[in-house]
Amino acid sequence: MDNRAEVREFLATRRARLSPEQAGVVSAGGRRRVPGLRRDEVARLAGVSVDYYTRLERGNLGGVSDSVLDAIARALGLDQAETDHLYDLARASVPSRRRPPVTSEQRIAQSPVQHMLDAMTGAVAMVTNTRMDLVAANALGFALYSDMYRGTLRPANHSRYIFLDPGAREFYPDWERAANVNVAILRRDAGRNPHDAGIAALVGELSIRSDEFRARWAAHDVRRHYTGAKEFRHPAVGLLELNFQAMELQDTPGHSLTVYTAVPGSPSDEGLHLLASWAATENVVERARSADPVV
Repeated sequence: MDNRAEVREFLATRRARLSPEQAGVVSAGGRRRVPGLRRDEVARLAGVSVDYYTRLERGNLGGVSDSVLDAIARALGLDQAETDHLYDLARASVPSRRRPPVTSEQRIAQSPVQHMLDAMTGAVAMVTNTRMDLVAANALGFALYSDMYRGTLRPANHSRYIFLDPGAREFYPDWERAANVNVAILRRDAGRNPHDAGIAALVGELSIRSDEFRARWAAHDVRRHYTGAKEFRHPAVGLLELNFQAMELQDTPGHSLTVYTAVPGSPSDEGLHLLASWAATENVVERARSADPVV
């Protein structure tokens, strides 16, 4: 898969959002013909020739040095997630440096990873892949996302749930934020894995079926998502305010572990205890695992 269009659109959208005033560029006055900075202004800020920057923005990132990538990132005011994404796009532009496609065949639900998840009884824990599939979880993980298992499509998928299931707008009190974050993470993973047919298929499906997804995908926003706080409104236990930590599983490329915890003694901590009791009563884990949520 040629990623030149991805490179072109990413750099163009970053340039369009940055005004001359924000970049400290002295404008010659008059009506500007493009939103944001012009290519020559970015080139000047980055210390490269206009022809060279134009070649880069046309998608030709192959062989670009780290120093040039850093200069472009500074000129465009990229944050850390966007800078990482630019590096991922450059990596994918060179055949010899391409990462192998993620084709994990192992069944994580029957691996030591699942044993680790099951040992976590006081927190929500789950494993997802680059396509936003919920690959494995502990009891609280299956219970928290039980609404995703109402449909028949497997494995359960966060992106499809957010954009195609009306129930997601109730589950996420701040649905707009959840939708923005989901697409930004998916866009970042698409840049890191441009040859992943599963990601391409998911993006194609959601672009056709959801105007909300299509608009966000066109924005080319990316972000890091390793720690923070989220709110959920679970139908059985109500509002849960949880902190999360996420980390990539080094021995299982393309998969990450996310753990949600509540502040001890808080209403959300009590909510997790109630969620555990509800999960046992409703046989949530058995129903979810019988659906075989495997990569």
